Amino acid sequence: MEIVYPMFAMFGLTVFVVLRMLYLRYTAARNEEINMRFFKSYRGYEEPEHLRVISRHVINLFEMPMLFYVVGILILQTGQTGVLTLSLAWAYVALRGAHSYIHLTSNKVMSRFRVFLASFLVLVALWLTMFIGLVAAG
Repeated sequence: MEIVYPMFAMFGLTVFVVLRMLYLRYTAARNEEINMRFFKSYRGYEEPEHLRVISRHVINLFEMPMLFYVVGILILQTGQTGVLTLSLAWAYVALRGAHSYIHLTSNKVMSRFRVFLASFLVLVALWLTMFIGLVAAG
């Protein structure tokens, strides 16, 4: 059951970044940094770089982390909630938090890539741990 806590933490990170993006878009529109017509089709007008970065990051939070939510549900349903799976889940969330921090602050590409790669490898390890646990119990 404890696997839901890192899943809620990942959800919280996503909500925080989405709210931040909404705030930045609203502020940019209010300050006339961006033409409101841009948001009709997301084309035809220049988007400030800081908005482009956070928009891309929100999209990213709806890509790879979806595999985290799926494996979390599978772990919960199959009872594979051991110390290893829970540790890997928390490691994934921590790395995704670090990835968000890097992407939305300094945006140093190599640092961001290293953290992303580490989070990907932790996610693969989480899936393998769950799979091996199923095979062993099978």
